Amino acid sequence: MKTKMTWAMAATIAMTLSGTASANPGNVERVTEGLIAAGMAIELDDHCGSVSVRMIRGLNFLQGLKRHLSDLGYSNSEIDQYIDNDAEKDRLEAIARQRLADLGVRRSDPSTYCTVARSQMAAGTQVGQLLR
Repeated sequence: MKTKMTWAMAATIAMTLSGTASANPGNVERVTEGLIAAGMAIELDDHCGSVSVRMIRGLNFLQGLKRHLSDLGYSNSEIDQYIDNDAEKDRLEAIARQRLADLGVRRSDPSTYCTVARSQMAAGTQVGQLLR
C-alpha cells in the first residue's frame, strides 16, 4: 500500500512539474537572467570598440540555457516559441538596457559603455565573462 501511495505521489508531482514546464519558459529565472546578461554583453560590444563578445563562450552559454530548459521538461517546440517571441525579446532587452543604465551607461556618452564593460570584466560577472 505504501508503495502505491509513493508512486501515486510521484505521478502527481511529475504531472504538476510537466504542467509547470509548459506554462512559460520565461518564468525560469536562470534562463531569463542568462538572456539578460547575454543581451547586456551584446549591447556593450555594439557600443564599445575595445571589447567584443566571446562568441564561442557565448554560444556555449546560450546552449546551456537551452539544455536547462530541456532538462526541466520543455520541448524543443516550446523553447523555439519562447526564443522567437518578439514581445519577450523586447521585454528582456529593455531590462538589459535599464540594468546597463543603472551601472552607469549613458547613451549620450559612448565612453560609458567601455567603462561599464571593463568593470564587468574586472568583477568577473556573467556579463563580464561573455566579453574580452
